[in-house]
Amino acid sequence: MTHQGLRSAGWLLGLPGLGLIWVGATLYAAPDIAARIAAAGETVAQATEAGSPEPWLRVSVRGRDLVAEGEAPGPAARAAALARLEALPEPRRIVPEIGLIETAAPFAWSATRTAPDRIAFSGSRPAEIGRAALRTRLAAEIPDETAIDDAAHAARGAPPDFPAAAAYAVARLRNLAAGGTATVTDLSIAFSGAALDLAAYDALRTALTDPPPGYTIGRIDIVPARADDFTMSVSRNPGGGLVLDGFVVSESARAEIGRLAGEISDGTAVTDRMRTARGLAKDVDPDALAKFLIRLVGLMQGGGARFDGARVSVAGDAVDSQAVGEIEAVMRDARPAGVGAGSVALAVKPLSPYRLAIRREADGVSLSGHLPDAEARDRLLAVVRPRFFRERIIDRTRIADGAPPDLAAALTAAVPVLASLSSGEVAVADRTLILSGTSLYREAAARVAATLPAAMPAGWTASVAVVPKNPAPTRDPETCRSAATALVGGTGLRFAPGSGALSPIFYPVLDRLAELAKTCPSLRIAVAGHGDPAKTAPPDAKVADAAQTQGIASAAPKPEAGKAALAKPEPTKSGETKPAAKAVPAKDAKGSKDTKTSNDAKSSKDAKAAKDTKPAKDTKAGKETAEAPEPDLPRLRAGAVVEYLLQAGAGLDQVVVADKLSERPGIAFAVLP
Repeated sequence: MTHQGLRSAGWLLGLPGLGLIWVGATLYAAPDIAARIAAAGETVAQATEAGSPEPWLRVSVRGRDLVAEGEAPGPAARAAALARLEALPEPRRIVPEIGLIETAAPFAWSATRTAPDRIAFSGSRPAEIGRAALRTRLAAEIPDETAIDDAAHAARGAPPDFPAAAAYAVARLRNLAAGGTATVTDLSIAFSGAALDLAAYDALRTALTDPPPGYTIGRIDIVPARADDFTMSVSRNPGGGLVLDGFVVSESARAEIGRLAGEISDGTAVTDRMRTARGLAKDVDPDALAKFLIRLVGLMQGGGARFDGARVSVAGDAVDSQAVGEIEAVMRDARPAGVGAGSVALAVKPLSPYRLAIRREADGVSLSGHLPDAEARDRLLAVVRPRFFRERIIDRTRIADGAPPDLAAALTAAVPVLASLSSGEVAVADRTLILSGTSLYREAAARVAATLPAAMPAGWTASVAVVPKNPAPTRDPETCRSAATALVGGTGLRFAPGSGALSPIFYPVLDRLAELAKTCPSLRIAVAGHGDPAKTAPPDAKVADAAQTQGIASAAPKPEAGKAALAKPEPTKSGETKPAAKAVPAKDAKGSKDTKTSNDAKSSKDAKAAKDTKPAKDTKAGKETAEAPEPDLPRLRAGAVVEYLLQAGAGLDQVVVADKLSERPGIAFAVLP
């Protein structure tokens, strides 16, 4: 090998050594360089805190490159920050990934459980709240060992009290498996994912009923946990209540089985102990299974039906002997696909309570419950059909022993009342009858409550809950008092002397007062009557005659020359003094004579009438009249007014009779406190 070749080979032999030296130097010096670049960049980032809740600039190092992130308040702030970073001596280059704070519409922020111990934030966070400050607000809902990946960017337009909504959303993630997400979008909070277990699903359902103030729950797409022993049961307690237990596949399935249970509950309570879970075989229709169980229990008065994951079993007391065969037929012919037939253990007991219901609805009249025999059914239909001849009558009654005595008599009294209602129901439980419904008229509704209980057979009780279709509107009590005071304040109603009958002038005032009482249940009015004015006593006869004589004498003309003087009074046959006639001129002598004859005749007639009068009898009659008790006209008249108000619709407790309310003449009213 030539000398030149040896030199070339020697250079090649030294190249690996140089590479090792370079790598060693780089590995030794690179951390120092990266640290210096990061420290310089962090100094620039901290300077962006001015005017912001915290520094908006975030820096990170990639080799010798400096990456700038964050949301600047505006273009000028971003340009200034980049200029300061460019002025740093050590970074090879600046990677600008700085955005601007903008208004987000809609404003959406999400928290996702990416792993059992890791949560990622994304979307928008309020620009008024710094990244670190928001994380501090959420720390109470996040376990200490959970890592946070925060990729949310600052934005304007956040809903009010956003931290409370975010904390509520993050807290629900503890009930969700990996992949579960909670999202706050404006004023709505939505959730998706799978529940960790059955208890977590129940806790999540409970929490979703109480969102933060001002927020609503949006879309819920939560998959329930799996149950290895998927069961479902419906049972009836001896007292009549229904109990739902086991599992349902969804909340919609829970609502459906609850609705079906309500139809056979006979008004008793339905207790829901079911939990939502997966695990039902794919070939079993959950709705068909629920309907099947409800149908079986509807034929039972105690006990229930249970699905154990493969088959349905029935045990308990059938509602009657007829129901035993019906249950066996349903188990044999109506089982859903994928469901096997289990055991059937049934007994028959006397019904307790013995129930019957007659319901009137818009489309017809339905009869359900039990009757003692076919004859009783025919008698009931004979009472129902004539009164509901336009409606369709649906008879679902069954035959069973144990009917209470006088059942037919109680129904005969109740059916006509039900026919007078626009809708309603007669429900019998042993010897208790309940009538409920709606009446077209308010007065009829009040009358039914009084008449039906009185028509019940001995030993029966009846209660009425009938309300008017258009109930009278109610007013504020103070408004009622003011209106009543204004209405009766200056009425001036008076009865005719000696009368207790209302005159037409009373009716407009009393009708308005009764209408006011209907709309004011708290209004109370007192009514006081009035008496008649005292009569003037007749004057004594002698005093009257003396006054008459004196009056005539004083009115007589004085005697004048050439004219006749006044004649002297002439005694009458009765012994009374007859007034003297006036003197008249001579030319009127004939007229005077005729007048005198007429006056004498009239005086004789008056004297005879006075003689024929029997003063003794009149005195006796007057005495008897004075001794007879006079009626209490004021109370009688007040009672007439109260009676009219009651007939016009006022309540029995709203008007009362009072003795005296005012010194003014006429009927007096007072609005009681």
